[in-house]
Amino acid sequence: MSGFVFNEKPIQIERGDGSYVYDDSGTEYLDMGASYACVPLGHGHPAVHEAVTEQFEKLTYVQASYPNAARTALYELLAETAPGDIGNTWLCNSGTEANEAALKFARSATGDSKVVATMKGFHGRTMGALATTWKDKYKKPYEPLIGDVEFVPYDDIDALEEAIDDDTAAFIVEPVQGEGGINPASREYLQAAREVTEATGTALIFDEVQTGMGRTGALWNAQRANVTPDMVTAAKGLGNGFPVGATLCRDWIAEDYGSHASTFSGGPVISAAAGATVSTLIEDSVPGNAAVVGDYLTTELEAAIGDEVRDIRAEGLMIGVEVGRGANKALKQLALNHQVLALPAGRTVVRLLPPLTIGEEEADEVVEAMAEVVTD
Repeated sequence: MSGFVFNEKPIQIERGDGSYVYDDSGTEYLDMGASYACVPLGHGHPAVHEAVTEQFEKLTYVQASYPNAARTALYELLAETAPGDIGNTWLCNSGTEANEAALKFARSATGDSKVVATMKGFHGRTMGALATTWKDKYKKPYEPLIGDVEFVPYDDIDALEEAIDDDTAAFIVEPVQGEGGINPASREYLQAAREVTEATGTALIFDEVQTGMGRTGALWNAQRANVTPDMVTAAKGLGNGFPVGATLCRDWIAEDYGSHASTFSGGPVISAAAGATVSTLIEDSVPGNAAVVGDYLTTELEAAIGDEVRDIRAEGLMIGVEVGRGANKALKQLALNHQVLALPAGRTVVRLLPPLTIGEEEADEVVEAMAEVVTD
């Protein structure tokens, strides 16, 4: 038997269209997970399809040491739309690679080694990114990992100010924790992080692998917090289903990033997909829709099941419903009995990360299904 790496679900997905996917029998499912937020524009978006097809017919791949129009255009687009004065981009293939690069860049640019990360945080599965991830279940089989990493409680300004000092290379933080249970940080915390890192010469890294690309109501959550970090990492929704990651850097980081490299950095087809995704998100005001529909869905969930669950936490269309130990059972019932696909965030939270193009009609479907599952 092959395919041991993933514990496969009993639904074989064969086709997607917008906010819906279809299994091999033709059954329709509302995709409220978007495969971990990877298709913010929905499945099969024509702008991405057209861009990829056009580039594929010209050139499939050329290494990044040779300039290419699709890659150059993506560099320029990300610089134009990044928070504040972040103007440099390193392209890669995934979120963990983007975070791995950010940690390396921080150590090279600062000359320090200490990294501060948060409890319940998740930053990836490569050896460096994994070292800054909180849960032991992800790390134990692979230890020892890189050293000199200190964890602090999330959204605790006092603990953060105590941990970060002149010997700290980086503080890496998710503006809203995803795997940790959908925990939004306060704006005061993120702004305090900016102040203490600037005072100590520490690189501030916003891991926006999940919060980026409009998920929380702005293209970048950093913009909602009115904070310009030194680096922002992106992936998941950046290519609307195509594998791409990015580490966006301020000049002082880019000037002394070290010798990091990657064979498949910014391939032309992938760059075309990412360029079309970001352009469409902006042109169609998709982050604004995420804010409006996210507020609507959260309000309706609160009204329908607020008294039946432990908590509902949300920012835009990044929503966590804390149902207790029965999260996996709830997810199974949603899929098999109501044709709604959602995600876990730990063992207690049902996570909703739908395409950002959904409307109130799809939101109502989710509320109805969640109400029946919670009641059962």
